Amino acid sequence: MKITPLGGAGSVTGSRFLVETQRHRILMECGLFQGLKSLRLKNWEPFPVPPASLDAVVLSHAHLDHTGYLPALVRAGYAGPVLVTPATADLLPVLLQDAAHLQEEDAAFANRKGFSRHARALPLFTRDDAKAACDLLESREWHSPFEVHDLQLQFFPAGHLLGAAMIRVEDEAGDSLLFSGDLGRSQDPLHPPPSPRPPSRRLLMEATYGNRSHAPEAPEEGLAAVVSRTLERGGVVLIPTFAVGRAQAILLLLHRLRKERRIPGVPVFLDSPMAIRASEVHLEHAGELRPEPGELTRALNAAEWVRTSEESKSLNRRRGPMVILAGSGMLTGGRILHHLQHYGGRHENLLILVGYQAEGTRGRELWRGERSLRMHGRWFDVRCQVESLELLSGHADREELVEWAASGTEPELGVGLVHGEPGPADHLRRRLMDRTGWRVEVAREGVPLFEGPGG
Repeated sequence: MKITPLGGAGSVTGSRFLVETQRHRILMECGLFQGLKSLRLKNWEPFPVPPASLDAVVLSHAHLDHTGYLPALVRAGYAGPVLVTPATADLLPVLLQDAAHLQEEDAAFANRKGFSRHARALPLFTRDDAKAACDLLESREWHSPFEVHDLQLQFFPAGHLLGAAMIRVEDEAGDSLLFSGDLGRSQDPLHPPPSPRPPSRRLLMEATYGNRSHAPEAPEEGLAAVVSRTLERGGVVLIPTFAVGRAQAILLLLHRLRKERRIPGVPVFLDSPMAIRASEVHLEHAGELRPEPGELTRALNAAEWVRTSEESKSLNRRRGPMVILAGSGMLTGGRILHHLQHYGGRHENLLILVGYQAEGTRGRELWRGERSLRMHGRWFDVRCQVESLELLSGHADREELVEWAASGTEPELGVGLVHGEPGPADHLRRRLMDRTGWRVEVAREGVPLFEGPGG
């Protein structure tokens, strides 16, 4: 079994891992490169292997950094099955259609405004491409083995997101690989903790927070403190949020805080058609989530759902206090940019960054302390208060990653660290080696794992 990272190595984006046997090859993850321009340009490069040569694509969960290149892969000639868990099969059309819409919209906007350096800006993929990709989706049940030619695969719950899975792969000779996917947190308010680690000869695991620990306090504590102060002074709270998972978790926490009267009972708006559709999918699969289904229903329905662009624009004609959740989570686009342009220039308002902000995104710039952002071709000064609440991250931190990995039997062929920037990945490598004595290596794009000396 040969495992080669084609993305998700040296960064937290573009996850793609080629798994090959003597006769067959599958692609685990088909992620979109996001963030820095040098990364985004990779999306336009020819895929490293002929797409038609792949026997299957297997996806751990629906986030675009793991799935968003799929429409482009299909357009380039891939026509095989895309194997996912049932909830991912329901979520993925929501994300891919929205991503395609944004691709088309950004290209049209660039052509109208003359932003593109090319004769005509083109989308990376279209809504037709996204539909063609979703037509290939095939769901497989949790824990039940399924076959792709000479490989046997299984999905195990990973926490992190509705439908998120670890993927175990075993070949005819008994060689085995476990891919962690993105691991969730043990005390996540929305998702159950990751499953115990199944045995495997090789372990491929994420390193997003490989050098950082989350604060020990419960996520609602930090959220209550910053939100209540802003609302009590009549301000507007802006929360850029990912439509799948993060939006639903924040609405759950806000609902609990309002019920306990720890924050004022002001209007809360979910300004994201994609998050609204994702919320409906969460309610359909509520049995897989941590809250009691009735509570989740009440929490999601307590927000006012903003579907149309006109309804969204009308929010900028309102006065606070109020809370607006809108995409995207790293301020890379979407309706949140319009609200930030309108409300971000006033000191009484608040912008909350929730979760990881990748290198090269506007969210990362704000996290670093920058207060001037380029949006829609212009520079804007951000004068509102900015808070970062990594309490709401959906990723396991350093200690949780090490504990999860060390809790299982030794993967005798080694551990490969992926989906992490260089510093966090190397820190986790050293921590894991110190804890276990195992062979651990940090993935490099295009270089097969588990073949050279580790460490």
